[in-house]
Amino acid sequence: MRHARSTRRLALILAHLGKGASLALYIGLLSRLGRRPTRIPDMARRWHRRLCGILGIRIRVVGRPHPGCLLIGNHISWLDIPVVGAQGEIAFLSKAEVRDWPLIGWLADTAGTLFVERGAIRIEEIAGQLRKIGRDRTLMLFPEGTTSDGSGVLRFHPRLFALAQETGLEIQPVAIAYRCDTSGAHDNVAPFIGDDTLLAHLLRVVRHPGLTAEVHFLPPVAFDEENTTRRLLAERTRRAIVEALGIGPDAAPHRPRPAGPTRLPDPVPDPIHGRPESITTDGIAHVA
Repeated sequence: MRHARSTRRLALILAHLGKGASLALYIGLLSRLGRRPTRIPDMARRWHRRLCGILGIRIRVVGRPHPGCLLIGNHISWLDIPVVGAQGEIAFLSKAEVRDWPLIGWLADTAGTLFVERGAIRIEEIAGQLRKIGRDRTLMLFPEGTTSDGSGVLRFHPRLFALAQETGLEIQPVAIAYRCDTSGAHDNVAPFIGDDTLLAHLLRVVRHPGLTAEVHFLPPVAFDEENTTRRLLAERTRRAIVEALGIGPDAAPHRPRPAGPTRLPDPVPDPIHGRPESITTDGIAHVA
C-alpha cells in the first residue's frame, strides 16, 4: 500500500510540475508582450498549496502573515518554501544557485523569487527590488544562511536585517517545525541537510506516511529604542522564534559534515616579492 501511495504521489508531482511549467510559459509569453499577469502572486500561493497537498503535508498555522513585513524564519528544508508560500502572497530571497536548478529554478524565477550571489549581498539592490514588489506582498528571508535539522536555530546573520533599515518595514518572525503525525515528535525526514540531493530527499518525502508542518507567525518587531542595531534586532528575532519552538536558546542543531577524514588546510606560502598577497574572504579569493 505504501508503494502504491508513493507511486501515486510521484505521478501527481510530475503532473503538477508540468502545470507549473505551462503557467510559466504563459506568463513569459504575456510578459514579452508587455502584459505580465497581475495574479502571479496568487497563482504561486495556489501552486504551493497544491504541492503540499500532493506531498501529504498537513499544515498547522498559528497567526497570519502581515502584508508589507519582512518575514524572518528558521530554515530546515526546501519544504519551507511551499509550506510558507501557501499561506499568502509571499516572495522569497534565495541563493543564486537555485536559479540554475532544472525546472525548479525557472519556476521560482517566474514566481518572483529574488536571487542573490553568495557572499555578495547588495542590500540597496535588494531593497530596490523589494520596493518594486510592493507593500501588499511580503518577502521571506532565512538569515541562518543554511538549513539544519530543526533541533535548534543557528545564529542569524545581522547584515540581512539592514533591509528593515533601508525600507522602513517591520520584521515578522516565523517559527517553522516538522513533526510526525503519529507521535508528534520532531520529524527526521523533512530536514534537507548535508550532502543530500533534491531528488533523493523528494523520494523520501513521498514515502513518508504522515508529515505535519507547524508555522507560527509571531508579532512583528521593528527598529526602536530596544532594537537600535541590526545585531540586536537579529538576536531579538531569533529569540522569539526559539521561544515559539520551545527549544533552548543555546541548542545547537545538527548539521552533518561530508564523510571522510578531515583535511587540514594547506599552509599559506609567503607572498612572492613584488606580487600582492591573495586573501580569502567568504570563500572568494581577492587580491589585496
